[in-house]
Amino acid sequence: MGKDVAGETQAKPKEEDAALIEFYSSFRDLFEFFCLNTTIHGTVRLVCSSRNRMKTAFWILLFFTTFGMLYWQFALLFNRYWSYPVTVSLAVHSEPKMFPAVTICNLNPYRIHAVAKNMVQLDALARETIYNIYGFNTPEKELEDNESLPLEEWPNWRETKANGSSFHLDRNVALVKMGDKVGFRLCNATGGACYNMLYASGVHAVQEWYRFHYMNIMSQVPSVFDVPHNEDDIGHLVYACQYDGEACRAKDSEYFHHPAYGSCYTFNKNGTDSFWEAYKPGVPFGLSLILKVEQKDHIPLLSTVAGVKVLIHNHNQPPFLEHEGFDIRPGVESTIGIRQDEVNRLGGVYGQCTENGENVNIELLYNSQYTMQACLHTCFQHQMIKKCGCAYYYYPLPSGEEYCNYNKHPAWGHCFYQLYKQLAYHKVICFHECPKPCKESWYILSAGYAKWPSTKSEDWIHRALQAQNSYNMSNNNRNDISMVNIYFEKLDYNSWDESPEFTLTLLMSSMGSQWSLWFGSSVLSVAELLEFLLDTLILTLIFLYRRLTAKTHKLTRPPKARSESLILENYRHMEEGTATDESNDKAAEAMTAMTADDSHTSACQKDGPPPYAKCNKHQLPEWPSGVVLNAFTNIVRT
Repeated sequence: MGKDVAGETQAKPKEEDAALIEFYSSFRDLFEFFCLNTTIHGTVRLVCSSRNRMKTAFWILLFFTTFGMLYWQFALLFNRYWSYPVTVSLAVHSEPKMFPAVTICNLNPYRIHAVAKNMVQLDALARETIYNIYGFNTPEKELEDNESLPLEEWPNWRETKANGSSFHLDRNVALVKMGDKVGFRLCNATGGACYNMLYASGVHAVQEWYRFHYMNIMSQVPSVFDVPHNEDDIGHLVYACQYDGEACRAKDSEYFHHPAYGSCYTFNKNGTDSFWEAYKPGVPFGLSLILKVEQKDHIPLLSTVAGVKVLIHNHNQPPFLEHEGFDIRPGVESTIGIRQDEVNRLGGVYGQCTENGENVNIELLYNSQYTMQACLHTCFQHQMIKKCGCAYYYYPLPSGEEYCNYNKHPAWGHCFYQLYKQLAYHKVICFHECPKPCKESWYILSAGYAKWPSTKSEDWIHRALQAQNSYNMSNNNRNDISMVNIYFEKLDYNSWDESPEFTLTLLMSSMGSQWSLWFGSSVLSVAELLEFLLDTLILTLIFLYRRLTAKTHKLTRPPKARSESLILENYRHMEEGTATDESNDKAAEAMTAMTADDSHTSACQKDGPPPYAKCNKHQLPEWPSGVVLNAFTNIVRT
């Protein structure tokens, strides 16, 4: 029996050793095994040079330096990857293209009969203002044009509540000289926080001051007109039109009236008619127009330019005549060559752009496809309504709102000019709300000009126009025509395409290059390092668990006291008979040993208990009557 207990006691260390071999017996063993067997270069030096502390310190310093450099390079790579840079590639394409949309305006806005009285009052105020500033009188006939268009002739005139008699000019908004500049002052609703609109040029000051009053007057009528049939006649502006050598058709143009630029026509607005396909570059295969350029202005202070406004733009997009386009002079042939460029943006994490305005929270006021300019105008109009209480006259009117009028909104001008200035300096939220289109195209123009018609050819040209187009030929209007040629310089177009500059594949490749540079290893070396870290973690947890269990056992066990445990191997009731002689002998020997222990109690107390249980003072327990102890052994419990 004693041999079995000793065998069990000796077997425990072997089992523990066998268990520790799997996770190593110490951190030192783990570290040495990793350094001697890993494929990471230089780590073996940490073990092989352990007898030379200087070399060991050098290699430790070198190892951690390269390790730090490696992860510094990793940080740079990840920072570059998460910045999502793009690279732009240029591709040249050559294929037949659809001719762009072309808008032309005569720069003569109409005088509406319903507000004609107010316009006369404004012209009188303008003459008075110019005299006060510059000291000369302006003839009445130069500013006032009695020709006005009756509002009743317009199909949608009943939609307006125009009442010129109820409108009064605000003479407090007066044009004055302020030092060496000219301008006018606008104040808020309480008459404070005044804002001066100053201009270095008196011409610009007079035009803007007149335009401000004009918007207040025209707020009584719609800004977009549905013209009557007799006014919707392209012959009032275009004497001749041909494209690719063929005469233009009546359905090729669409009319609209702009409050500042007058009667306008757009050719090839939708870009869906095969008639406007361009198969060849050059002037003969483009659009050629002979235009009537009227010198007589209906509102001369609003439009001071004699000519025609021309704008080349994409299909199904509104023409923003205030910001784009060029003017055609009378008596000049203008040749406009166009080239097209296209850009494809990535969007998403690589940049802010939108596909047809799907992810834009602003609903366009224009009946067209999404453009950034249309979105900005719409957003600005909403900001005007929110902050100024009314809508800007030159932009479309949202449903249920009204245009600004200083008779109803006295401080709207003060609010408008400050808000418009913020828009010009990109300080309005609209630039965050209106991203660029992910796919966008634009036209690059080049122009050439020449006198037309020439001195020797003007007679027959005028007579031909007189015979065919009822042209009124006189000495006063011999220079009121012009020609415009618009054509593709070449059908090749440039496509600028964005692509990710630093992809995930390139990131992994760069990380592998850096790892090979600093440690000369591979992906399997990374797996070895991860295994080393995992083994370190497991070994740490094992040691922590042992320490915690050891502390718990120490707190829960009783004070150290040697005790005996009697194990009854054989006992039997007296009625069942007596035990064997061998068992009786063992019991007698045990009783003798206990008697000897009692005799040595004093010695144990004096010298301290020996490492065996014989010095323990515990008494043999009393056995119940009728029980015979046949055999027992002493087991030492520690």
